[in-house]
Amino acid sequence: MVDPTNTDIESAASGYAALPEAPYTEENGRRRLPLRGFGIVLCGVAMVVLMGAAGVFVGRNGSVDSMGLPRGVREGVSEKSFRLFSGYRGEYPWSNSMLTWQRTSYHFQPEKNWMNGMPFGFNFILLYLVCKRKKDPNGPLFYKGWYHLFYQYNPEGAVWGNIVWGHAISRDLIHWLHLPLAMIADQWYDLNGVWTGSATILPDGQLVMLYTGSTNESMQVQNLAYPADPSDPLLISWVKYPRNPVLFPPPGVAAKDFRDPTTAWSAKEEKWRVTIGSKINETGISLVYETRDFKNYELLDGVLHAVPGTGMWECIDFYPISTTETNGLDTSFTGPEVKHVLKASLDDDKNDYYALGVYDQENNTWVPDNPELDVGIGLRYDYGKFYASKTFYDQNKKRRVLWGWVTETDSEAADVKKGWASIQGIPRTIVFDKKTGSNILQWPVQEVESLRLTSKSFQNLKVAPGSVIPLHVGSATQLDINAEFEIEKEAFDRISGSDELYRCNTSGGAAQRGGLGPFGLLVFADEKLTEQTPVYFYIVKGTDGHLKTFFCSDESRSSKASDVGKQIHGSIVPVLQDEKLSMRLLLDHSVIESFAQGGRTCITSRVYPTKAIYGGARLFLFNNATDATVTATLKIWQMDSAFIHPFPSEQIM
Repeated sequence: MVDPTNTDIESAASGYAALPEAPYTEENGRRRLPLRGFGIVLCGVAMVVLMGAAGVFVGRNGSVDSMGLPRGVREGVSEKSFRLFSGYRGEYPWSNSMLTWQRTSYHFQPEKNWMNGMPFGFNFILLYLVCKRKKDPNGPLFYKGWYHLFYQYNPEGAVWGNIVWGHAISRDLIHWLHLPLAMIADQWYDLNGVWTGSATILPDGQLVMLYTGSTNESMQVQNLAYPADPSDPLLISWVKYPRNPVLFPPPGVAAKDFRDPTTAWSAKEEKWRVTIGSKINETGISLVYETRDFKNYELLDGVLHAVPGTGMWECIDFYPISTTETNGLDTSFTGPEVKHVLKASLDDDKNDYYALGVYDQENNTWVPDNPELDVGIGLRYDYGKFYASKTFYDQNKKRRVLWGWVTETDSEAADVKKGWASIQGIPRTIVFDKKTGSNILQWPVQEVESLRLTSKSFQNLKVAPGSVIPLHVGSATQLDINAEFEIEKEAFDRISGSDELYRCNTSGGAAQRGGLGPFGLLVFADEKLTEQTPVYFYIVKGTDGHLKTFFCSDESRSSKASDVGKQIHGSIVPVLQDEKLSMRLLLDHSVIESFAQGGRTCITSRVYPTKAIYGGARLFLFNNATDATVTATLKIWQMDSAFIHPFPSEQIM
């Protein structure tokens, strides 16, 4: 088991067995940094951390490094610190009780540090050194009876930096056991970080892992790793290929614009292909490489796809999806009733965009079904705080499963004080929406329902315009909510059409009233509604009589604290004729995951209430429309906590 008080990466418990250093050669093109130099770097990092705890580099709002840049930017990745959009009026006096409440109970995150919530002074510095942060999901897979999640992890602090790979395993994607670190930054080619990677399981059962390393000179290169013992279902120990890197940035691509290899898919002549994100000027691109052995690669002509004006593409994902079946498909599957999803995380706006299209393996191209909904300008996985996502094919249950990193939107100072930052969203299944034919459906994996405890149902509640109705469900901190809404048909006839151009993020939120909305739920609300987070529908009737439905989450009144983000998230959601409006919400302390119309539109929100916590959290039904009565039917479950603990150390060989 990893000692949480040990801040020395070299001596920390790790399942990774480093290979001997190879001598310098013209082939590797870069001098490998000796271990003595690595130790010096670690000492420097420790000093920076100490100064940061003293207020030198830890920005109260800006969250910048020593050069005045947001965290991650100087290193060549997307910004990893949150900037407040709703105004900053000083640091809120968070109590230990408030911060403790924010920790989720059934979302995956690293184990809680025992020094969490220490006061300032020397103990505060110690806390900063041992608290934790994780980031992108890496190399998820199902292997010999276990689900594996690797994730970018900082063993030295609650801010981004010092990135290594954490590792956890599960039987059901809900209950998790933490294992020792899988890979640490101990070679010249990943000395500045073991970054995003993907796993590929070959037909003979071999497992290979490609990952991006940031070299001692901050160049992004691709590296190969594999299990030291393929028979070990826990995959405790990993070996890095002795001739890493296997890929350098190609000509024309900047040293810091070449990252995040995908899971490989099979091509002709027993070859495999992977795609890697990059950009040329402001055009986001996906490069494709071909390999037989994952050690030697050929860059194919052209690109898989490119979209001008979208900037750097990172954390690319590329996979097939059946247009006729509900089961997932192996990444290498092709056929006539298959579309391919291309997804990119945009460095410029920190959102995950996807598009459906057709893959031409012969010409190494992918073409979107609808150019107006191309990658980076159209559909998103999630319209809230959900980034750097990664799917994998679960051969155990024949499904495509999506992981996503859910960031914090509070201040760095609060993260340091509570001792952790960031969570993973509940894994989601992905299927093609056969009804619309133009999008995917995302839904929480079925296993999360095993956490359901007691439930309460509400049938056909009439909610008049301007009404708020309390829903007495007991504790309102950990809930799974299914809700359906119907608007009286006469209201559609009474409302005149308009040319209103509505957008969730530029609207007045749930306080902006229209004839047909907003209406929905007030979650994490206190008794007097001084704090509340509305999740709601808003319908606009156009001059042509057509209806457009929007699904939104309004954080603007979610907290009395001044140092947290309070944005309004959401987008349009397709609603077909005769469909009821439906939403599902997963509430887990400081996170709300919302799914509309079976998962056509999804929103993840982070909220940090100061009053609507513990027994003070309430749930309300509301209708702020001016001219429509809404009928609501709900079923609400209390949710148990997941078992997320260290793997018994005596069982780790």
